Amino acid sequence: MSRRLPSLNALRSFEAGARHLSFTRAAEELNVTQTAISHQVRQLEEELGFPLFRRSTRRLELTPEGQRLAPVLTLALDRVGEAIEALRARRRANILRVSVAPAFGTKWLVGRLSRFWLAHPEVELELRHSPVLTDFSRDDVDLAVRYGRGPWPGVVSELLIRLEKVPVCSPRLLEGERPLRQVEDLAHHVLLHEADHAFWLQWAAGVGLEGVDVRRGPVIDDVTVLTQLAIDGQGVALGSPWLLAGDLEAGRLVMPFAQQLEHPEGYHLVYPAGALAQPAVALFRDWLLTEVAAGAEGGGPA
Repeated sequence: MSRRLPSLNALRSFEAGARHLSFTRAAEELNVTQTAISHQVRQLEEELGFPLFRRSTRRLELTPEGQRLAPVLTLALDRVGEAIEALRARRRANILRVSVAPAFGTKWLVGRLSRFWLAHPEVELELRHSPVLTDFSRDDVDLAVRYGRGPWPGVVSELLIRLEKVPVCSPRLLEGERPLRQVEDLAHHVLLHEADHAFWLQWAAGVGLEGVDVRRGPVIDDVTVLTQLAIDGQGVALGSPWLLAGDLEAGRLVMPFAQQLEHPEGYHLVYPAGALAQPAVALFRDWLLTEVAAGAEGGGPA
């Protein structure tokens, strides 16, 4: 059916003026000038062919025609506004913003995300990689995966996995002039350090390694870069078999020694209290815990 309707701007201007009985207040509400409201209403009256207001120097009054039209417009615009807000709320409910530590995202999560997308195509996932702890009061993030000891104040914190550390390297380092056969052979290879020398010092103490300076080698603050250096054969790193399962299974990395360093830190899922009331947050949280549990039961990531 064809609708012969005046412009929406003119109708909105009239409706706001009718509610307030003031063009000045209507202009403030619609964020335009009082002159613009007056002009829009005049155009509407000319198009309709009858006045909607009686104007005097001190007040506005609705004509009978204005009194009949105003409540219909108010109801109609309210309904339109409610429908638009419902659609926006529905879309917001399906947008999920997840912040993850870079190594967790690149080495573990990305290989599994297709399973989440296939199971929940209605969720619009926005994945953000950042080493910085999320401030939920400031950052536009629904939940986060963070590395550390946990828990953290002001948020719900669920431990996903604690990480053991074990030497990893390219299989090329098991051959050549100085092959890695026993822990003392580390003296002939570059050691790659994460953030500082603490992990290698702890590992050496745990296996009783003496006579080898484990402080040698570069310090790299990005686990992804450190892992790639190890894959490229540029040194030996301490990595987590859980996190590096894909590289180990593919043969890009090997574990020359079995001795592991138990470590109190790990990956935690963190989110504000009450966040699970959002369906998308609850879906991702449950999916993530299921994926981690499946990997743990199988002896490594699935």
